[in-house]
Amino acid sequence: MEKADSPAPASGQSSCDLLIVGAGIMGLWAAVHAERFGMSTILADAGSLGRGASGGLLGALMPHMPDRWSVKKQFQFDALVSLETEIAALEAETGVSAGYRRSGRLIPLPKPHLNRIARGHSEDADCHWRAGERRFHWHVIDRPPIDGWPDISAGENGFVHDTLAARVAPRSLISALIALLRRAKCVRIMEHAAVAAVDPDRGTAEIGGEPIAFSRCILAAGHKSFPLLQELTPGAKKPLGQPVKGQAALLRADIDPALPTIFLDGLYVVAHEGGYAAIGSTSENRFDDPGSTDAQLDALIEAARAIAPILRDAPVVERWAGLRPKAIDRDPMIGRHPVHPRLIALTGGFKVSFGLAHRLAEAAVCIAGDTDCEFSLPESFAISSHIAVASR
Repeated sequence: MEKADSPAPASGQSSCDLLIVGAGIMGLWAAVHAERFGMSTILADAGSLGRGASGGLLGALMPHMPDRWSVKKQFQFDALVSLETEIAALEAETGVSAGYRRSGRLIPLPKPHLNRIARGHSEDADCHWRAGERRFHWHVIDRPPIDGWPDISAGENGFVHDTLAARVAPRSLISALIALLRRAKCVRIMEHAAVAAVDPDRGTAEIGGEPIAFSRCILAAGHKSFPLLQELTPGAKKPLGQPVKGQAALLRADIDPALPTIFLDGLYVVAHEGGYAAIGSTSENRFDDPGSTDAQLDALIEAARAIAPILRDAPVVERWAGLRPKAIDRDPMIGRHPVHPRLIALTGGFKVSFGLAHRLAEAAVCIAGDTDCEFSLPESFAISSHIAVASR
């Protein structure tokens, strides 16, 4: 990759090829790719690395439905398959487990017509869920493979068992990425360094009280990216994105970590290593306190205990809440700003960030280095697409 020309720093000013603002899952993967490409990089976060929405509990990596195949669904499929290789390499290099497992997913079918629809999707999966010699399946079964996970009564008309879905332990993956970056040669890490100002046209920023000159800036600050992008996009009549609160819980349970994730009506129950199950998550567009949990989480926990009786007496060891970034058109928001080309957006992952971040970040770093990427992003992911929606 050819490096973009860096601006000449003023006296006492740091300089870099790439400034990454935000060190959640998106920013961390971007820094990893920048290191691979040999770009001098500053990774800055207003808090600690990997906190905020990326420090959650759930870790469900769920594919789109296999019907009505599209460019977007193919991109997500390729990302979910490639993540397995990325994590294996990351674990081998750092010795840190990411808590990844392709455990699959179980979806109860409470109504008769859902069984008919699901059987049609089985043929769709056979057609589209292919990666070389690997095949992933969407089977309709009469009862769950393990009694009580979920309860047989949850699927009066059978269950879907897909073999593509996976899970990761969010904090473990974050720890592995941080371990890699701590030994990086090209990446300087700045924690507890709030952004006071960014001028994408001059290529300057003030972060943590320090002036910085950059050639390119990737804005990966989650929902906090939206106000800055809004300020730089006067044509946007509607907000480019918003924070959506999610609540989740971690239960201590004597369960097999290979159990498939249970999904029903927005509820996820995810088995993790070490005898834990994660329950989540709410999607709250309105909230008073972004960091508190309440009765909405209590209801999720009770629903999880009902659908998975093995968790009936499992104690809750942690309750968590955080704000996820939802772009105006729901899809991730990636790409060079159409008016300020030094600035590259990398945000808006909402519920899919952990499954797509490695690919989205690679695309963003390729844009920053003015080089072609080996894959294309769906058009709906482009920041220009989101701006067009916000400008209507």
